[in-house]
Formats: sequence, C-alpha cells, structure tokens
Amino acid sequence: MDLITPEFGLVFWTAITFLFLLLILRKFAWKPILGAVSDREEGIKTALASAENARKEMENLQADNERILKEARLERETMLKEAREIKAKMISDAKEEAQEQANKMIAQAQTAIESEKKSAMAELKNHVAGLSVEIAEKVVRQELSNKDKQLELVESMLNEAKLN
Repeated sequence: MDLITPEFGLVFWTAITFLFLLLILRKFAWKPILGAVSDREEGIKTALASAENARKEMENLQADNERILKEARLERETMLKEAREIKAKMISDAKEEAQEQANKMIAQAQTAIESEKKSAMAELKNHVAGLSVEIAEKVVRQELSNKDKQLELVESMLNEAKLN
C-alpha cells in the first residue's frame, strides 16, 4: 500500500464519511452555529444602535448642559446687575438722607443762631436802656439840684411834649 497514491476504496469511503459527516453537521451543528452567529450579529447591531442612541443622548445632554449654563450665567448677570442697582440706590438714598439731615441741622443751627442773636440784642438793649436810665438819672439829679435849671428843664419838656 502506497501512501502517496490513494486507492479507489479509500477515496470512496473517505468521500462517503465526509458526506455523512457533512450531513450530520448540517442537521445538528450548522443551525445552532448559524443561529449563534445570527444572534451574535443581532447583539452587535443592538449594541451599535444603543451606542448610537447613547451618543445622541450625550450630545443632547451636552447641549442641555450648555443651555443650562448659559441660562445660569444670564441669571447670575441679572442678579449681579440687580445687586449693583440696589447698592447704588441704597448709596443714593443714604446720601439724600444725609443731605436732608445736614440741611435740617444747618436750619436748626441758623434758627438757634438767630434766636441767640435776638436774645443777645434784647439783652444788650436792656443793658443799654438801664445804662441810659442811670446816666439820665445822674444827669437829671445834677440838673435838678439847681432850681433855675429845674424850671428851665420843665419848660423845655413841656415845649417838646406839645410839639410831638
């Protein structure tokens, strides 16, 4: 028997065994293998679709995040602007109130000064009047000590009284 040149019987039985093995494999193994490959292919397609959906969802989430960030920035800017306006208003109100208080204090001081001035003037007038009376009294005493001068003074006073 030569191993290099096969005989007809060996080729025949090998072919029959091969065909029999092929039929058995087709009946029992190809369907499960093809089913497994098909299931695997479907699983891969599903995974790819899920990945694509996840990518789209991530893009949507990223767009939403960017939109939310923009809104948050706008809201922050609005709040800062309002805070600045409130601060400016408070400062303005405080300045106005301080100015009003200063004006009131100035008016009160002017009123007090005017009152003190009037009081001082009245006191000065009273003092001057008192001094005038004292001087007049001394002058009149001196004038009235002499009888001729008394008569002369009475006559002059009567003349003045008639003229007025």
